[in-house]
Amino acid sequence: MSSKRQRPIVAALLATTMIGGVCVSPALAQDSAQPAAAAPIPAAVAPTGTISSIAVTGQQRLEPSTVLSYTKLRVGQPYTQESLDQALRDLYETELFADVQIRNDNGALTIEIRENPVINRIVLEGNKRLKDDKIRPEIKLAPRQIYTRSKVRADVARIIELYRRQGRFAATVEPKMVQLDQNRVDIVFEISEGPKSKVRQINIIGNDKFDDGELRSQMVTKQSRWFRLFSSGTSYDPDRLAYDQQKLRQYYLTQGYADFRVISAVAELTPDKQDFIITYVVEEGQRYKFGDVKVESDIRDLSGATLTKTLPMKKGDWYNAKQVEDTVDTLSETAGLFGYAFAEVQPDFNRDKDSLTMGIDFRIGNAPRVYVERVDVNGNTLTQDKVVRREFRLAEGDAFNSFLVKRSRDRINSLGFFQEKLEIEQKPGSAPDRIVLETNVQEKSTGELSLSAGFSSLERFIVAASITQRNFRGKGQELRTSVNYSSYSKSIELGFTEPYFMDKNIALGGDIYRRDLNSFRYLGNSNDRDTTYKQTTTGFQLRAGVPITEFMSLALRYSLNLDDVSLDEDTYYTNGVCDPILAGRYLCDAIGKRTTSSLGYSLIYDNRDNRIRATRGHNVVLSQDFAGLGGSVKYVRTRLNGNKYWSLGGGFIFSLSAEGGYIHSLEGERRDATGALVDKVRLTDRFFLGNPQMRGFDIRGIGPRIKRFSLVQDPDSPTGFSRRSGDNNTRDDALGGKIYYLARAEVEIPLGSGAREMGLRPSIFVDAGAVAGLRDPVPTNFPGFCSLTPVTGSNNPGRSPERAAGLGDCSNVSVPGYTTDYLDGTGFEEVYLGDTLKPRVSVGFGVNWNSPFGPFRIDIAKALLKEPGDDTQLISFNVGTQF
Repeated sequence: MSSKRQRPIVAALLATTMIGGVCVSPALAQDSAQPAAAAPIPAAVAPTGTISSIAVTGQQRLEPSTVLSYTKLRVGQPYTQESLDQALRDLYETELFADVQIRNDNGALTIEIRENPVINRIVLEGNKRLKDDKIRPEIKLAPRQIYTRSKVRADVARIIELYRRQGRFAATVEPKMVQLDQNRVDIVFEISEGPKSKVRQINIIGNDKFDDGELRSQMVTKQSRWFRLFSSGTSYDPDRLAYDQQKLRQYYLTQGYADFRVISAVAELTPDKQDFIITYVVEEGQRYKFGDVKVESDIRDLSGATLTKTLPMKKGDWYNAKQVEDTVDTLSETAGLFGYAFAEVQPDFNRDKDSLTMGIDFRIGNAPRVYVERVDVNGNTLTQDKVVRREFRLAEGDAFNSFLVKRSRDRINSLGFFQEKLEIEQKPGSAPDRIVLETNVQEKSTGELSLSAGFSSLERFIVAASITQRNFRGKGQELRTSVNYSSYSKSIELGFTEPYFMDKNIALGGDIYRRDLNSFRYLGNSNDRDTTYKQTTTGFQLRAGVPITEFMSLALRYSLNLDDVSLDEDTYYTNGVCDPILAGRYLCDAIGKRTTSSLGYSLIYDNRDNRIRATRGHNVVLSQDFAGLGGSVKYVRTRLNGNKYWSLGGGFIFSLSAEGGYIHSLEGERRDATGALVDKVRLTDRFFLGNPQMRGFDIRGIGPRIKRFSLVQDPDSPTGFSRRSGDNNTRDDALGGKIYYLARAEVEIPLGSGAREMGLRPSIFVDAGAVAGLRDPVPTNFPGFCSLTPVTGSNNPGRSPERAAGLGDCSNVSVPGYTTDYLDGTGFEEVYLGDTLKPRVSVGFGVNWNSPFGPFRIDIAKALLKEPGDDTQLISFNVGTQF
């Protein structure tokens, strides 16, 4: 570029000199350099001449009249040297021109201009961390605009600021201009992003009571270290610097240092512009204790003396500002319980620097008792107003109660129809004693249509289709239908629930279903399985529920099921009859068709803040089912379970869960086909325990079971037989139990905002439980078979082997025309294991992930306590995908 373009002011001065036509006299210059005795009186500027004409040359896009409109020069008006200089400045300030000159020929002025070019396109080069779609909206320059240096400088600053927000303070931007024909240019921003600026060191000066490490742990910003590879807190952020100062102050105030202050906080960029060094200078001050603490109330219904006894802090305790804030909130809520929604709680501090005590008077100001004037529900387009309003525990005209407002919020959140963390705003009404409760909801999708396929460590390949609408017709009704298919189970189900029948607080619902289960057993210690019995269940259930109190409700149900349990006849039958030798006594006892007609109830206590994902509160459920109102099965099944949740702060949620059950048969003694007594509770009605209820163990991996071992002749064995090695020669059949218990302690661990957006929710847990209570089954030990070989020369047909009378003894097997020999390896031995209530314990961690492929859950658990016969499993997972 020319020097005129680079220095427009210099060009203006040169033009002025040309217009004047004379040089400054050296004598005048010397005189002006000498000090004057008094300030000179400015003289009036005499006109140089009159403008006879004005011509504009060099323009390409602009009309001459447009150029002239930017100046105050007009034909026929006098002009001076100063007015011509001002015209130059006015033209340059428009930023439309690259060069301007004004020539004067005895009043005939010629304005020579060179217009700034037009931008053809904007090009970004070198940007990898920030894509074009993030930078271009911040750039003010655009194609077909006039190029100006000021706009280019502003855009460079904007791009650099974007990179600084990303923690890249070493980023540089070099703008370049590519000249094209027709006075057009391409603007190229060459970007050097540089590395992300980390916090190399955090220095704290002035701290004597707490070491640097303890104070750094309170900050969000962390020092860059190799073990914080995935932490976002190691990047420098100016906003985070101010936040960390507040965190330091909060920490000292909770420890009693009421005079603490941060004198300065400086972030210095290292010479290589790679990292920052942050230095805090603090003044800790003295540590205070609580002095006299009391509550003074101007509200008649609230006794200050009574409230003083409930205060958590006592005289002599170390001062804690957080405790003071919590007390203010608690007193405000207490006032709200009595209907004083607008009561203000003001703590008055009485600091004594001599005794280092902090006395506090919590003053509750006078306020009128408040009544609910109106309940507003906004934002619901699909959900009917009544669906939300019926969850409110307060109605128009009721006395305000802060507890009932929170309860209403929790009930609305538990519907699952709206966004999480919904709040009910409290706004002043038309009078001082009136309040408006306003709920601004944001609806979310409540309908689900999915076709899914996945793989489960329990059921292998799974295919499922379901349609669920949890807010059917916007009335809060639930309609669902589902079809599931896997290697071991198939089902189809249709259900409907009306939570408020006839707009009364009565829930009604029903289900119709068909379920096919192919039960399996493991072969030895491998993951190979084979199918044992098949169970087909067809039935329906009717449900009803009514509230008893705010937190307690009663649910009633009636079920009618037709069960058909069968075995593969080619595998387990002999002469058309189930063979205990082949199937085992418990399987032969389970087969058959039976009808179960049961009536049950559940007594429920639930005060959780959210039934979908609770963070506090607990629930307890007592259930009983009575089978025998018709049908062929008679029993009483009782269950009790409960859950308790605590919010530990910082996003940590701790929960305790416990459950147990017992089933008692109302039938008489039962015997199998051999006449042996068997348990009165049938196999398909018993409790089973294992994965996924108790992690660390396989499915049905805990409790009573029969293990069958194939035998082989062994002359060294006292019995003449030993167990054949190999997984395919062992069978493991779970029998279930009549009594069980299960307990769990779990802590959900919070992650960063990025992980939360991905739906990652890790947790650590401890599980304990057991199932037992069966009558000891009669083992079916069978040593083998005697082969029957026709005598030479006879015409006897081949016959099936006969059972041996004893271990390898075929002497009592006598068939005319045949000789007998023992068939090696055809015998077996059964062992009964696991029937004990001794606790099994496992510990582990798991992760829930709402992955792009669908819900994913993985658990890694180690069994710490187990009993002989239990089947353990280290890793279990379940994943599905939608398409």
